[in-house]
Amino acid sequence: MILATPKTKDYIEKRENGYWIQETRISLDSVVCSFLNGESPETITQSFPLLSLEQVYGAIAFYLANQETIDAYLVEGQIEFQQMQQSFRQNNPLLYQKLKVAQSQKIQ
Repeated sequence: MILATPKTKDYIEKRENGYWIQETRISLDSVVCSFLNGESPETITQSFPLLSLEQVYGAIAFYLANQETIDAYLVEGQIEFQQMQQSFRQNNPLLYQKLKVAQSQKIQ
């Protein structure tokens, strides 16, 4: 019996300054954050119905194989977000306050 050579497949691609699930507009960040929050791959596919279970497992495997790099990338993204939020808060205090009120009402 002759066995076919298994295919290797890339699930993640780097575009500009971020990581994305290949051939989608879904960021690796989204899958990794869900995974780190304790969601199962099956639950993640329910949250992102454009992704197959294979893609989710591929993204998680990529994260685990590159955990140190991706964790640093996520921290850098969080810092950038906080800086943008601070800038927005300083430049648009009234709008920022209205958004915070709307957000708190949405949670309740």
